[in-house]
Amino acid sequence: MPIAVIFNPTAQGNRARRWLTHLEALRGQCKLFPTTRPGEAIGLAQAAVEEGFDTVVAAGGDGTVNEVANGLAAAKDGLARARLGVLPWGSVNVFGKELNLPTRFDEAWAMLRAGRERLIDLGWIEFQKSARAQRRCFVQLAGAGLDACAVELVQWNLKQRFGDLAYVWAGWQALGRALPQITVRANGTELHGQLVLVGNGRFYGGRHAIFPDARLDDGLIDVVVIEEVRRWRCLQYGWAVLRDRVSRMAGAHYLQTAAVELVSAERAPLELEGDAVGELPATISVARSALRVVVP
Repeated sequence: MPIAVIFNPTAQGNRARRWLTHLEALRGQCKLFPTTRPGEAIGLAQAAVEEGFDTVVAAGGDGTVNEVANGLAAAKDGLARARLGVLPWGSVNVFGKELNLPTRFDEAWAMLRAGRERLIDLGWIEFQKSARAQRRCFVQLAGAGLDACAVELVQWNLKQRFGDLAYVWAGWQALGRALPQITVRANGTELHGQLVLVGNGRFYGGRHAIFPDARLDDGLIDVVVIEEVRRWRCLQYGWAVLRDRVSRMAGAHYLQTAAVELVSAERAPLELEGDAVGELPATISVARSALRVVVP
């Protein structure tokens, strides 16, 4: 059966334009499902599974991957009936780097056609949005506090023009604000911080191993808690990120757990795979070997 490919037709960048041209030339091998608005990929992926596609591809960045994974999970027996493929044409593609996916179209498409599978864990998070309970899955990362505040501040026009630099600017703006204090409860312990990152894999923000002990199939999620974040420590943060030593910084805590609870007395935003989705409180758990992914 042809492969279902879900993509954002307005995605910027030369790679996105080139890869879309390649896809349009392969209509006998795939069916294209363009999105028209944020969040639409969830319904498109669910519909693709119900239509009988057994490989559903997210062509885009980590946000598109997240939506497609949630669409598979929303379909009846979707995680058993279909596997997730990724064409990494977004700006960062952390999950693509985690899986070491090809960055040339012909190699990436050959990988999808070969269909070699790997079972990985799937993170699940229950949280709040507009005072209503929500539940979503994630494949790579969740964050609360500083990075989620930065994601909320990202301006779409700047992201379109400057890519990742828009997040850097938003992060600088967020550092100038009063950040919420977050309480983290896991493994019978309680930690407190202004930045909480929860990873399924090792990487964050590119090929930066923020979670050095993480594995996609260990049945655990990795949590980094930074007690306090300040502008005057930016050079220290940047140096730690480049050296993959964030979890070893003074004032940082690193743990592995099957479940974690995040709460705050103040409004604390939440992000999944780089997209703002809601706010705390949140409970995060992991479903072991729940997601089938096409890999090299």
